[in-house]
Amino acid sequence: MSEQNVIMEVNHLKKYFRLDSKRTLKAVDDVSFKIYEGETLGIVGESGCGKTTCGRTCIGMYDRTDGEVLYRGEDVHKMDTAKKKEFTKKVQMIFQDPYSSLDPRMKVHDIIAEGMRIHKMNASRAEEIEEVQNLLRSVGLNAEHASRYVHEFSGGQRQRIGIARALAVNPEFLLCDEPISALDVSVQAQVVNLLIKLQKERSLTSMFIAHDLSMVKHISDRVGVMYLGNMVELAPSGELYKNPFHPYTQALLSAIPIPDPKIARNKKQIRLQGEVPSPVNPPAGCHFCSRCPYVTDRCKSETPVLKETAPGHFTACHLYG
Repeated sequence: MSEQNVIMEVNHLKKYFRLDSKRTLKAVDDVSFKIYEGETLGIVGESGCGKTTCGRTCIGMYDRTDGEVLYRGEDVHKMDTAKKKEFTKKVQMIFQDPYSSLDPRMKVHDIIAEGMRIHKMNASRAEEIEEVQNLLRSVGLNAEHASRYVHEFSGGQRQRIGIARALAVNPEFLLCDEPISALDVSVQAQVVNLLIKLQKERSLTSMFIAHDLSMVKHISDRVGVMYLGNMVELAPSGELYKNPFHPYTQALLSAIPIPDPKIARNKKQIRLQGEVPSPVNPPAGCHFCSRCPYVTDRCKSETPVLKETAPGHFTACHLYG
């Protein structure tokens, strides 16, 4: 992929939360990566690894502690009011919980049209109505749903409304923050397939955050694995699942259930020892050293840098290099 196609560049991003005078939670701790135009970058990891905080800091919902996020070469955290407004039109978010992210007092039409009104996108009320109805159809709902309230819909339908709201201002970048984790398993694949279809139709770039590894493989071009605020591995989706380098990625992938019992019986699952350390007091050196089966003295004192260990495959581990 050419450097000209980089839509977002994240350099040494840190996001810390001050808990009190003595304790600081290091949610994102020196993370760097690039997102190329037209691709979906999946971000995976256990709950609490910092993936949602990383995504929200990348689009300016949280102020950064250090580092920079460049969107088309422009620093997201240094934009003036006019540029910030234009940025919020280009970059939209699909939230994790469709039950709490949609205003129950508003009708569906007003929820979807709100962004259009802020950015003055329609010349008339008739044009707005037509655009909202088109958006509802594009996400698999009916035009007449526009006059209802969100409590009248199922979880999957609410998430479709959330997707329609995000698409209403014609964005070019979507941050999808675990958009299927609150949905029934039967509905999850439908929503993921809808996102894939819309991405192709609208030439969208997206960052897809999730902890369901099989879904991330299905939707992502490349996948980044986070552990305790660090990016430990980043590779093309097929390559990562076929040939994981980092011991943490290997353990994560070994835990994916296999529907065929014969294959599942012969599959070796890597069981990690101990608990995930606290991001308030992470281990010195490599943050994974307290649970890694291959730990050395160097791991306990020196933090590994994310570097290219195979073409297009980046790993932060002293075992490689």
